[in-house]
Amino acid sequence: MEFDQLRYFLRVAERGNFTRAAADLTMSQPALSRSIQKLEEELGQPVFERNGRSVSLTDAGTLLQSRAQQILAILEDTKAEISDDGESGRVRVGAIPTVAPYFLPGVLREFSAAHPRATVIVQENTTDLLLRSCTQGEIDLAIVALPIPARYLEVEPLFEEELLLVLPPEHPLADRPRIRLQDVEGLPFVMLDEAHCLSDNIVSFCRQRSVQPVAVERTSQLAMVQELVSLSHGISMIPEMARRLDQSDRRVYRSLSGPRPMRTIAVVWNPYRFQSRLQMAFREHLQGAEPRNTSGET
Repeated sequence: MEFDQLRYFLRVAERGNFTRAAADLTMSQPALSRSIQKLEEELGQPVFERNGRSVSLTDAGTLLQSRAQQILAILEDTKAEISDDGESGRVRVGAIPTVAPYFLPGVLREFSAAHPRATVIVQENTTDLLLRSCTQGEIDLAIVALPIPARYLEVEPLFEEELLLVLPPEHPLADRPRIRLQDVEGLPFVMLDEAHCLSDNIVSFCRQRSVQPVAVERTSQLAMVQELVSLSHGISMIPEMARRLDQSDRRVYRSLSGPRPMRTIAVVWNPYRFQSRLQMAFREHLQGAEPRNTSGET
């Protein structure tokens, strides 16, 4: 049994399809099928049930999945520990889309200047997928917004930031010196897709105050939310870090009066995996990279 066979097996198990797994692994489907077949011959029983184009794990496959993850994790941790000098190596960082483009560029520049021999690999994805990747050891840490449904991950808050109301300049509320949450009740909202935790943050804040936001349009990118607001498709709430980079005069940002919507950004990692000195240095660097607070007025 070879380590590559275990990696191939895990990829097929994750994708549930040989074609998609082969594409991920940049290999031909016949080569992948032969590798899995040899693995099954060595084990003496099938690890997948073939159901047309899809596959599912057999009982033996379910057991092998757990063991293969442990074996490969031990291998990766051993290699990392042996080569751990605190300066060279890689850090695999995941971040949610409403954080990655606004917070990480400055962090990466400063960390690279302090650790020129290190390589930082960034993966942008939704919270659920990042937590799974972190648990399985596919990334070393993830930058997400709380709360998170993770039982076996270490969580360290980094900073809080305000969610600002964003409106087109001609909106009737744009000239008001104070805007209450009740003032926007019933107005159309442009929101991110439900897979993004920012939408949960907004809806949760509103519902706690007996206000139900009316989402009329949804998109997968925060920049598109801002553009749709500019086109008077609705209003929205935007993280302060995104507002700081917005130089457009086609949008205005306001803080809500009274309790303000906030979100907490945190870094999470798997404490059961080996933590290299480089990974710990990156986490320490994150702690010192808190964005400065700015006014919600434009």
